[in-house]
Amino acid sequence: MTKANQGAKLPLDELRQLVELAQAHGLAELEVSQGETRIRIRRDVARAEMPVAAALPTGAPAPVGQPERTEAGLVTIEAPMVGTFYRAPSPTAEPYVKEGDTVKEGQVLCIIEAMKLMNEIESKVSGRISKILVENTQPVEFGQPLFLVEPRP
Repeated sequence: MTKANQGAKLPLDELRQLVELAQAHGLAELEVSQGETRIRIRRDVARAEMPVAAALPTGAPAPVGQPERTEAGLVTIEAPMVGTFYRAPSPTAEPYVKEGDTVKEGQVLCIIEAMKLMNEIESKVSGRISKILVENTQPVEFGQPLFLVEPRP
């Protein structure tokens, strides 16, 4: 380590505090910048640890990367991160989707703002938006259901 890099090092006790903060609040990811030093803490959150919404079926969770289906055969699109939910790309723009709209797999459904970054959330399946479960500008949690989609080929 060069002498210039030694001044940018974050003390171990501060790093431990950041890890404890992320764990205490159930965060999947935490990023902190101090001067030129940037620390990102990530952890895998087991699906069993996530809160289960009433719309989700009981039983084993779907394999990672697979859409979860509700008892009515609807697919639940969940928040992949903690942040603020936005239905449109700007306050004056039309929403990406409305209830009843037909969507294709990979189509943008909403934006979640996390740490001043705008993250486009895409549909996991093609189908019809059956229900939008979150209000515009509402804070969302990791794994929180956002949309119910009726799958269609």
